[in-house]
This record gives sequence, structure tokens and C-alpha cells, in this order.
Amino acid sequence: MTDNDPSAQDRHTPEPGTPEQPNPEAHTGSSEREDTERYREGGQGTDEFRYPPRTPIGDYAQGGYPTSPHTQSGYTAYSLGPTQSSPERRGMPGRLVAGVALLALLVGGGAGAATGYLAADTATESSAPNALNQPPPPARQTGNAPEGSVEAVAEKLKPSVVQLQVRGFGSANEGSGFILSEDGYILTNNHVVEAAARGGRITVVFHDGEETSARIVGRDPTTDIAVVRAENVSGLTTVELGRSDDLRVGESVVAIGSPYELAGTVTAGIVSSLNRPVTAGGQGDQTTVMDAIQTDAAINPGNSGGPLANMQGQVIGINSAIYSPSQGGNVGIGFAIPIDQARRTADEIIKNGHATQTYIGATVGNAPSGGAVIGDVESGSPAEQAGLKSGDVVVKMDDRRIEDANALVASIRTRAPGEKATFTLADGNTVEVTLGGQPVRVN
Repeated sequence: MTDNDPSAQDRHTPEPGTPEQPNPEAHTGSSEREDTERYREGGQGTDEFRYPPRTPIGDYAQGGYPTSPHTQSGYTAYSLGPTQSSPERRGMPGRLVAGVALLALLVGGGAGAATGYLAADTATESSAPNALNQPPPPARQTGNAPEGSVEAVAEKLKPSVVQLQVRGFGSANEGSGFILSEDGYILTNNHVVEAAARGGRITVVFHDGEETSARIVGRDPTTDIAVVRAENVSGLTTVELGRSDDLRVGESVVAIGSPYELAGTVTAGIVSSLNRPVTAGGQGDQTTVMDAIQTDAAINPGNSGGPLANMQGQVIGINSAIYSPSQGGNVGIGFAIPIDQARRTADEIIKNGHATQTYIGATVGNAPSGGAVIGDVESGSPAEQAGLKSGDVVVKMDDRRIEDANALVASIRTRAPGEKATFTLADGNTVEVTLGGQPVRVN
């Protein structure tokens, strides 16, 4: 099975605990007499050295989309126990022990000095070529990066990419986003911010480290898209949006985001495939199937909501999911929401406060011989008006081959309400459907 849970892109972190602290008395100094008495009484050292707990690393559940908040307990603090004294030294006076140590130090110091002198005296300079003798190259020029390079894309986009820190009731989540407007509109994934939808808190961290709070403007779980607005900001650097309908398999792309809280991380790859039906947000039903761009640019938890860009620095997708069969992070198969679909949804959210879902008003299933079989048809729906009937098998929508039900649903979702689409049936007949639209319900 493919892991298609978008929250696998996010980093869910439990509220931090208090690290175990060493006993302050264990490291206090002691006098020579106290040391002597400890040895005379056969005592043992009591100092403990503790390593502080490491930051917990999230455990990601199955689903091509990563799961939502997840936690894993941190590493236990390790300690080095008391050092045992040998029976021979246990009764030795402290002053004598100190004297022996001092003698050893003096002898050791002298021996070291002598050894160093002898080594220096016997060293000979080699006449063979040596890289250490070569002067360093001149400093690189600080001009603009070569046009069309990964470096140039990073320079252009990084000021417009943000980290989103989300706190909800009993959960924490982190992801990425990118700036749409100078006054604070930011596009991201629904699964990144949904934890804050009912009284939570969102913090935006900009590329220069500045922070501010943000609120949710609207979200669409069916396409895994959300818009938030940063508060008390102006003059922000916005991205340049490209288009996704003319992408080609094999073209180079760049991903930017905050994997594992590493803000501003840049990775590069190619478009591995197009039109991949993927379930958004790990919902597991047809209402959340999207038509994704597949890429091998490294995408990990925390990249969700960040941009996937072409080599002109234009955003052509929103990084949203990974395939992670071992639940161990990136394996070179990531998925992004096409920007054409995301742009339309974001525009509706900003203007109307909600998104509109494209639909035909019929249930669909997988046909035994391939294709999508029409099930129940709603009265008065676009499907009924076009003449589709229960039992019809759709094998093509316009020029796109339909292999199963998810492919048909994803194809419909990429189109806008009011557009016309030609369905080719298994019996060779064609049906023209005017696609409908309905407001998205948000729980």
C-alpha cells in the first residue's frame, strides 16, 4: 500500500518536558581532608554524568500522506555510575595519592617535552608537491547566481517561504507555507493547520527569524489546501505562481520547506510522473482524492505546505505527501498538489471564505475490466442531466485514460465548475458532462 497521509510530511511534536538534571551536590568540590577520609572509610565516588534527553523524533504512521500529530518518547537519560576504587588504593592517604599524581604529572610533562623535541629535531621537509603549500583560490564573486540554477531558484524563493508552528488541544504540528500577498496571506496544506481550527494557535516564522501569529482564513480538506493570514505585517515578499498544466516528466524542480524543523531547506529533483491519484489528508475516501505531481526531490515531515518550483523560480505545486513504506521518511517518492488547482481554491477561500468542489453527482467504483463504473446517480445532478446511467463504465475523460474510480474523481477535481468534459464509455459511446460545483463542508 502507498502511504498517502499528508501529515507524514509534518512534524508532530509533544510539548517539551523538563530534562533530567544532575544532582548539584554531586559536583561540588571537596577538601583534601574530605578526600582522605572518604578513601580511609572505603568510600566510593558519587559523581554521576548525565546526558540530557534528546529531542523526541516523531513516529509517522502509514499513509502516503503522513499522519497528523504523532509522538514518540525521548531517549532516556544515561548515567555513568560511580567508579570503583581498587582494594590496594582504598586505604592510601589522600596526600600520598596527590603526591603520586603530581609526580606523574611532572614526569609525564618532562617526557612529553623530550619526545616533542626529538620529533622536531628529526623531522625533514619533503620536496614533493603538497596541497597544503598551494594558495587558496580567490573568493567567489558575490553577484547573482546563474539563471536557471538551483541556487538562483533558492535565492528567489526563500524570502517567501515560511515555517508554520501549530498548537491545538493536546497536539502540536509543524509545516511550511508560502506568501501570496504583501499583507500576509499564506498558502499551505489543510493538514498542517487543522489542529488550530478550533481554538488553537498558529505562529509564522519568516526566513529572517521574525515571528508573528496567524489565523485561518479558510480551508478545504477535500483538496488539502488552506489559507492563513499573518497578523500585523506588511510589505512581505510574495512568490511568483507558475502553471501546472504544461509540466513535463523529467523537468527539473526545486522544493523548499522546513523538514524536521530545519527551516529554509532546499532540495532538488525532477518531475517523476503526472496525474497520480493520491488521497489527501489520509481521509481514505473518494472525497479527498487529488491529482498529484510526483517528484523525487527530497520531501520529509515538515515540508508539507511548502512550494515545489520550476527552474524559473515559479511555484508549480504544493508539497503535500510522501510514499514511506518503512515509515522512515523520504524514499524519493513525493507528491505535490498542482498549483492550477491550488490557485483556484485559494482564490475562492480569500474571496468567499470557503472553497467550491467540482462534482458530477454520482457514485463511482472500480470496474472489473478497468475503468470507473457509475453507481447511484443523484436526481437533477450534472451526471443525470448528461445522460449517465448506473452501470455505465467510463474509460476516458477527454484525452485522459481512466483506469479506476480514483482516476476519474481526481480528473474531475482538477477542473473548475461549469467546464465541459467528454466521457468515453466502455461501449464506445461518448457523453458530454457540464461539471457542477458545491461548497466544501468543513468539519
